[in-house]
Amino acid sequence: MPFPAETSPAETPTAAPGRKILVIDDSALIREAAKIALGTIGGWRISTAVTGEEGIERAVSGQFDAILLDVVMPGMDGIAVAERLRAIPATSSLPIILLTACDRLEDSERFRDVPVAGVIGKPFNISDLTREVATLLGWLA
Repeated sequence: MPFPAETSPAETPTAAPGRKILVIDDSALIREAAKIALGTIGGWRISTAVTGEEGIERAVSGQFDAILLDVVMPGMDGIAVAERLRAIPATSSLPIILLTACDRLEDSERFRDVPVAGVIGKPFNISDLTREVATLLGWLA
């Protein structure tokens, strides 16, 4: 995963400051990279969860503006988490962006069946992640 040598907040869109994002991913490296990209660079408030079950609990109990959700996780995968979140009234309209390293055709076909705001491939570039998320969610000015 590429880390930028130097990125200033002025170079990154800070549209929708103060947004609260939940990152659900079993990889500590991805959670930390998302915190740097979305929190430090993007200026958004970031919470994390390690498992799908923990992510669902946090999503229901918190007030988030969006979720970044890993597709491949042990136990409940991201597709199952997204489907469960859609079935819960408190989270049914919460925008979800899938994070995935999958590039197989059958995986991309599974994504089409899940109502999400978009898909971001892993590894992602930290300096581009805030812009990608803001673009997918329509948060750019």
